[in-house]
Amino acid sequence: MTNSNDSLGRTGAFAELMSIRNGTPIIADEIKITGQDPLFFSPFRIGETTADVLAARAVAANDLWELRTGRRQSIEIDVRAAAATSLSGGDITQKKNEQGIYEPIPSSVELKHMISLTQPWQTADHQWLLPHTNLPHLEKRILDILKCESTPESIAEGVSKWNADELEDVIAEQFACGGKVRTPEEWLAHPHGAYLALKPVVEITKISESEPVPLPEGDYPASGIKVLDLTRILAGPSCGLGFAEYGADVLMVTSPELPQVPAFVRDTSHGKRSCFLDFNHPDEAQKLRELIKDADVFIDGYRPDRLAAHGFGADDIFKLKPGIIHVSVNCFGSGGPFASRAGWDQVAQAVTGICHTQGEATKAGQPKLTPVFMCDFMTGFLGTFGALIALARRAKEGGSYRVQVSLCQSAMLLQRQGLIEDFENAPGRLTAEEFEQYAVFDDNTGYGDLKSLGPVVRMSETSPKWFGTTPDLGSNRAEWL
Repeated sequence: MTNSNDSLGRTGAFAELMSIRNGTPIIADEIKITGQDPLFFSPFRIGETTADVLAARAVAANDLWELRTGRRQSIEIDVRAAAATSLSGGDITQKKNEQGIYEPIPSSVELKHMISLTQPWQTADHQWLLPHTNLPHLEKRILDILKCESTPESIAEGVSKWNADELEDVIAEQFACGGKVRTPEEWLAHPHGAYLALKPVVEITKISESEPVPLPEGDYPASGIKVLDLTRILAGPSCGLGFAEYGADVLMVTSPELPQVPAFVRDTSHGKRSCFLDFNHPDEAQKLRELIKDADVFIDGYRPDRLAAHGFGADDIFKLKPGIIHVSVNCFGSGGPFASRAGWDQVAQAVTGICHTQGEATKAGQPKLTPVFMCDFMTGFLGTFGALIALARRAKEGGSYRVQVSLCQSAMLLQRQGLIEDFENAPGRLTAEEFEQYAVFDDNTGYGDLKSLGPVVRMSETSPKWFGTTPDLGSNRAEWL
């Protein structure tokens, strides 16, 4: 996909997304984007691209608002605030201590250990490969393949015995996660990169015909919309969070047996509800089917085809509920030779060229990850954007829709925006004053009394907000409000 101009004269990511929206042109003063990169020590336009994506998501919400009221709202977003949405942990969440002072929540020992292992390591053929170890079972698979211990030194030694392409394929065959570090040019020349380059960054497909579904009554763009969120970690949950911020009833569904990263759960569950259902148990699988029959949106963040093996694939969902919007959030996208592989933000950064460029631009002497998980959050924002568009189309013309977004497509979108040069003195986080402009207080949660970076988009009538207290996992009934 190449950069283009939108109706406001903007180029790049926003214009790309408006071409996907393909709706009535918006007026010149509907959107105001202020500020500029960099916030982070990175050559990528993380803030500006994220601001474009969030602005496009707000336009899609505005389309629903116009269907409800006949009015459109003005939209404002600051680039630095948009960039900060790619942060996690203590940079965006603080907890009240015994003295009543809010302090950043430090990262867990487990998360720091995962980060120390999940890095690019040099291979026997003098290339680089990133193994991913963010969950215990995935770490074990990597350690078994490499025949090594859970230390950076041992991982480095294990990777050094393999050629990069061979190890990447073995990791995929063993259902582990990892990726060879490629240059941007190598990725676009690879059959999978070439496949994705021919697809829109958000794929919206009408699957079948059904009667139009009017929007339910409510005071927010997505009020009354029922969303099932079957995701974890960051990208998928960020998609569900976007719906919650626009007023939808978002019900997270997970199993108590599934491993999680507690900090990521905390930071992406605002405004949602959470229940436990294990679809390996027939009665609980049936309960999930009942929820689907009343749902408007189903977000699938599982490894490709994992839910289909349990009767909850996209085709199963469309049969259970004609008119539903199915959102697929994964690493490698809708097709191509890597489509069945699992992956996470760091894997997408490695394979698409971001690691290579980050290391080269920062003179690190080797490939490097960016300071933030921007592929995760951007992909979640794009998933909400696509599903909001599908909801508007469903309201006007009916139909069931598939929305497909991926970490690799988000990485490619970011790279299409070009690079900046003067980022050496980037602060890495918002100032205290900037943080306070968007701070949301959330007391009496299972995580304590919290102060978090709230939604950064401003709309003239219905600015995104969080409804309700951040829930503990499994703390709600498996039912719709």
